[in-house]
Amino acid sequence: MDNKQYNALFSFIWNIANDVLVHAFEKGDYKKIILPFMVLRRIDVLLEPTKAAVLEKKDFCDSHHLADYTPFLTQVTGYPFYNTSAFTMKTLKNEIDPQRLKMNIIEYFNGFSQDVQDIIDKFKLRQQVDNLTEAGRLGSLLEKFTDENINLSVKPVMQEVTKEDGTKEMVERLPGLDNHTMGTIFEELLRKFNEENNVTEAGEHFTPRDYVRLLGQLAVEPIKDKITDNTYTIYDGACGTGGILTIAQEEIERIANEEGKRVRTSIFGQELQPDTYATCKADLMISGNINKFSYRLGTVDHQYIAFGSTISQDGHAGEKFDFCISNPPFGTPWKEDLKNWGIGDKKEITDPRFFDGANSFIPDIGDCQMLFLANNISRMKDTPLGTRIVEVHNGSSLFTGNAGGGESNLRKYIIENDLLEAIVAMPENDFYNTGISTYIWIITNRKEERRKGYVQLIDASKLCSPLRKNLGSKNCETTEDDRNRILQLLMDFKETPESKIFKNEDFGYWQVPVLRPKRDKDGSIVLKKGKPVIAKNRTEVEQIPLLYPGGIEAFYEKEVKPYDSEAQFDEPIIGYELSFTKYFYKPVELRSLDAIMDDIRSIEADTDGLLDEIMK
Repeated sequence: MDNKQYNALFSFIWNIANDVLVHAFEKGDYKKIILPFMVLRRIDVLLEPTKAAVLEKKDFCDSHHLADYTPFLTQVTGYPFYNTSAFTMKTLKNEIDPQRLKMNIIEYFNGFSQDVQDIIDKFKLRQQVDNLTEAGRLGSLLEKFTDENINLSVKPVMQEVTKEDGTKEMVERLPGLDNHTMGTIFEELLRKFNEENNVTEAGEHFTPRDYVRLLGQLAVEPIKDKITDNTYTIYDGACGTGGILTIAQEEIERIANEEGKRVRTSIFGQELQPDTYATCKADLMISGNINKFSYRLGTVDHQYIAFGSTISQDGHAGEKFDFCISNPPFGTPWKEDLKNWGIGDKKEITDPRFFDGANSFIPDIGDCQMLFLANNISRMKDTPLGTRIVEVHNGSSLFTGNAGGGESNLRKYIIENDLLEAIVAMPENDFYNTGISTYIWIITNRKEERRKGYVQLIDASKLCSPLRKNLGSKNCETTEDDRNRILQLLMDFKETPESKIFKNEDFGYWQVPVLRPKRDKDGSIVLKKGKPVIAKNRTEVEQIPLLYPGGIEAFYEKEVKPYDSEAQFDEPIIGYELSFTKYFYKPVELRSLDAIMDDIRSIEADTDGLLDEIMK
């Protein structure tokens, strides 16, 4: 399919919303109708050639009392889906009575196999059929999707033509649409709907494809020489519409091919929002990135793409993965997870993913992103390649939480176990609906020898290219050249203005409570058995770097005792935090005195001229 044909097909589908749904539906709801109906039409045309054979095989299964007829019907269709109703979209559109059409399309929905049913349910498509019927638009929608001027089949549409010599031949009228191109159209439609309507929830940011491509490259490029002929697993516990999974899959397969390796990939994900989950599953189904949606682990069936909260409804319990790549929600409360667990306080959580045996990784109830990071840490494999985690966070994950708190404990665990390879600071305004700064954490349990004991911080906040036209808050993109520059900084592992290398201990500190003698109302020291009573002020602490020469004792003797001899130190707690501002701070260069004086003289000259003009 050439660009002209592709653009014509894309425009036709995009304009269905403007032609059919305008004035009857909110613009933010267009994608909830257009995308699932496009998926159903794609499936519909794939199933058309075997329709009669499927119905015949279904009758055979029924007559032989075979309850599980799925293996028989998928063998007939050649796809992991089927439809046992008497209808196709083309036969549905022939019904002119709105109520009978509604009944027929519900029967058509009910005839689909379970994975398609799941998409229909999560999109609430039966309710949308009610809405379309009420608005009198259902028939028009079916007419558009079955229009003879578009082809969503893998096979081309042929037509007979008469040549100049009078002979007839069959020529291609419309090209076939392979899975990759179908997936591309779906993704582009989804992106355009999200950009134009800005409909994502607060804290849940649709990840731009240029950014996603970088995540995949950061995961794979640094270890491409270690890839072997093998099967690799990719996991995203906040998979959204599945873009990170599919692009990471493409990157692994592309790089493996360049290295002369033959690999297979399996993708695993989980998503909480119903329509986003449905979108992900639909995209994977029609793009061919996944051939089946369920697998058996032991005696239990699991879903490759699970529905529900990764935090409290783990769809892949006990699974380990080669690559964990995610962009979890930022600043999103997770109180509902306590309800899912059937508990009332986060102190009651016992899930081993969120502990290291002695310390809790559980963060404040107002932000769940560190729970997603702990979840990924629990998925690391003990293999020669190990596991690479590439995860997007906002700035709070770098420093929030006191020493001994869940956030600091997780940072402590990651750094003290030498898992943190690098953190990349990305440009502001790189997402569609937020200008927030983001940071990419790169974690591995198989560090290169040269990196052991060190962490690399990369300031890529200026490595971006401006867009000609803003897309919501997004005013820049990470082009291929930008991605290559970031990758080069990571691979070089050298000190530059954009790359700093630190010892693991540089990020650690002792948080030491300060004790003082208790005093009574007149200011006198309170004594007990002749000794001062020592009191601790909860808010008074000293934060001492782990690498402070001589440690806590030396800090006390040098920094505290000479100025406050009554102060004493209590038992310290070790914490960890990172600060890009501290490490990459560039003071604004002050203007020279001569430049300032030149400006003053210029202003004086202008003022004198103005005064002369007024006096005239």
